[in-house]
Amino acid sequence: MLVSLAYMKISFTLMLVVGFAASSLSNAADITGVITFKGTPPPEKEIVPLENDPTCGALHTEKPYTHFYAVDASGGLGDVVVSLSVTGKSTGATAAPAVLDQKGCLYVPSILAVQTGQKIVVKNSDPCIHNVHTVSKNGNDQHNDAQMAGGPDLTYTFDKPEDFMKFQCDVHPWMFAWVTIEDSPYFSLSGKDGSFTIKNVPPGKYTITASHRKLGKETLDVEVKDSDVKVEFPPFAVK
Repeated sequence: MLVSLAYMKISFTLMLVVGFAASSLSNAADITGVITFKGTPPPEKEIVPLENDPTCGALHTEKPYTHFYAVDASGGLGDVVVSLSVTGKSTGATAAPAVLDQKGCLYVPSILAVQTGQKIVVKNSDPCIHNVHTVSKNGNDQHNDAQMAGGPDLTYTFDKPEDFMKFQCDVHPWMFAWVTIEDSPYFSLSGKDGSFTIKNVPPGKYTITASHRKLGKETLDVEVKDSDVKVEFPPFAVK
């Protein structure tokens, strides 16, 4: 009889926990939107030093250009980090690793967003040596590691939130990538058409920020209740 009662108590407790988790998940909502650009973006610059490098230039069949303003035909703006005003909720330790490749003597992608504690795996897909040099303005660990052609991947994690931390290659000084580090999973990077989705946001009032490395930031107040929310930022423009 005592065993039966104990079993009933455990079962009831498990039901409460599962029910609470299911309720929390059902109340979560997605925040969606499209980031846009107004006007004509500045022209991208031809990367002449890359073309003139015997090894790197041979990896391109077309002229290489910078990729600072990813604007599509409809004005959608890509590579914008959209994040909520949430800290201390990182799930980075269990998140899938993010990948940063060195391909054609360029970093691919050039803009990346991860969580604190999330692994960043850096690959070298080129037939030449690179070095991965991270430059932090917010107290994150700095690294400067050589990576041979065909060499093993390098893996990094960072503990502090930071906007657009620089990755650079000192061997090829035109090579840069910028990694934003968030302290929660509530962020997104806008796609080629400017669209973004921040998934499974708990109910509450937040500040939502859209950050572009060249064009600055736009912020809005947003409230999440029990259904998906669509937000509309003012268009970005060259200031």
